[in-house]
Amino acid sequence: MKRTTVDDLHKNWMKNPDYRREYTALEEEFSLTAALIDARSRAGLTQEQVAQRMETTQAVVARLEGGGSKPSTRTLEKYAKATGSRLRISFEPEEARP
Repeated sequence: MKRTTVDDLHKNWMKNPDYRREYTALEEEFSLTAALIDARSRAGLTQEQVAQRMETTQAVVARLEGGGSKPSTRTLEKYAKATGSRLRISFEPEEARP
């Protein structure tokens, strides 16, 4: 019996226009949280270490990385500095939507 993986489920669900629309709507949020975690990982830091450098708590860093809030530019700048990264924000044209 073949096991169903999460990737297989996602591929099947993406065929559903409602699922695809909702998944796409969350893409920006997912990309931000992934970028935060990648920056911290590249720096070889724990959430606690990033929090100390930002002069905040580990819980705040966990919420940032969990995508539970929309951080301000100032907060993102502090996170970037704490991880030895450079914050870059860009505007890209939206692709044509079906």
